[in-house]
Amino acid sequence: MTPGNEPDSGQDPAAAKAKSRKTGPKIPRKVTADRLRNIALYHLERYATSADNLRQVLYRRVLKAARHHETDMDQARAWIDDIVGGLVRARAVDDRSYADGKARSMSRRGQSKRKIQAYLASKGVDRDTIDAALSALGEDDGNDPDLDAAHAYARRRRIGPYRRDQESTPDLRQKDLATLARAGFSYDIARQVLDADPQV
Repeated sequence: MTPGNEPDSGQDPAAAKAKSRKTGPKIPRKVTADRLRNIALYHLERYATSADNLRQVLYRRVLKAARHHETDMDQARAWIDDIVGGLVRARAVDDRSYADGKARSMSRRGQSKRKIQAYLASKGVDRDTIDAALSALGEDDGNDPDLDAAHAYARRRRIGPYRRDQESTPDLRQKDLATLARAGFSYDIARQVLDADPQV
């Protein structure tokens, strides 16, 4: 092949070079109080959160930026405390509302009280707030929220009375009991679900 007869790639070399720069790892911008505040507000637009979880989100962003920029960590922590404190005072972040909403949605999806409690604790919600949120479950209809959640979980997993083929053997029953136990439901709740009339 003679010079000048090379196949045309169809791409301008300058554009190709610019594209290769864009595909490299993105370096985060240096953190400032304003940038952290914007990150916090953007996070709140997308997700419900607890105060402690928001604090952790912002701190992770600081750590990420600190790998590339000189960062005063004490100053950054002070900014985070100020931002989260202001949002709590403005009630844009409210642990009680967050815990109530998360407990209801998780219970509807078939999560046990034990799983809900562990999840909320991992998000930094205090024990009294978690207990209040769990106590509020089932107040509207008077039903046992864990039993309702266990039925929802069994329905989703198609076990027990929700099994399509309705086959019932001692081995399957033990397997279903173990599945419900791993999901955080008590033996009594699991037994009530498995003893219910077929639902398919």
